[in-house]
Amino acid sequence: MNKLPPTKRSQILGLLVEGNSLRATSRIADCSINTVTKLLVDVGTACEAYHNKTVVNVASKRVQCDEIWSFVCAKDKNASPEDKAAGDAGDVWTWTALDANTKLMITWQVGRRDSETGMHFMRDLASRLTDRVQLTTDAFASYRALVGDAFRGNVDYAMLVKIFHGVIGAGRYSPGECTGTKKKVIRGNPDVDHISTSYVERQNLTMRMGMRRFTRFTNAFSKKVENYAHAVALHFMYYNFGRIHKTLRITPAMAAGVSDHVWSLEEISALAN
Repeated sequence: MNKLPPTKRSQILGLLVEGNSLRATSRIADCSINTVTKLLVDVGTACEAYHNKTVVNVASKRVQCDEIWSFVCAKDKNASPEDKAAGDAGDVWTWTALDANTKLMITWQVGRRDSETGMHFMRDLASRLTDRVQLTTDAFASYRALVGDAFRGNVDYAMLVKIFHGVIGAGRYSPGECTGTKKKVIRGNPDVDHISTSYVERQNLTMRMGMRRFTRFTNAFSKKVENYAHAVALHFMYYNFGRIHKTLRITPAMAAGVSDHVWSLEEISALAN
């Protein structure tokens, strides 16, 4: 991989972060799929390490959390019990925590939608923050205990409960009509006007557009959960440091004060050197 010229490495990463699949990237960049995969693994590993070292002591005021669904190899209903137990197939959830002001992705966690994954996620989020924050999540029941465990009361926490009309999931393309929301204060004294998950839910669309394996109703999916995690790390490195936010006119990392310039794909690629 070190023999690949920097321009070729940048081209491959650029294709990946703009939503191309591994095979499409290999065809466009005129290189083997093994080359593309190895670069994804190497750079994804380096991106996660850089994020963990750099995105710390974040002076956030408002944080929004959510979980986004995908799967590896097969959905839960189609995966064998053995593969699901080994973590080789089945549903995979990516937990995300977004700064509502700077749009910085503070942290994420790949795993199941369960208390164990949620505990690692929420404790990691709390460890990266310097001040008391206002936190908003959806109505996933486990959040109450997870937030209490991670923040020990040092948080202003609220849930945004969506109210649906009809049966959710009655049809493949009809998840039910959201007829309203209810803001529920759980801990502390959150500002009711800022109880929202709009920004982090919009990030879900960015993820589905920017990572081919997150595209729904297609045959695009990860075959290995490790590669899934590397793709997520690369995506958030590019989102935080290398992509100018349309509203902010700078990158989220610059808005949050953890970077002083827009990172090029060549710089991101060099993290793996």
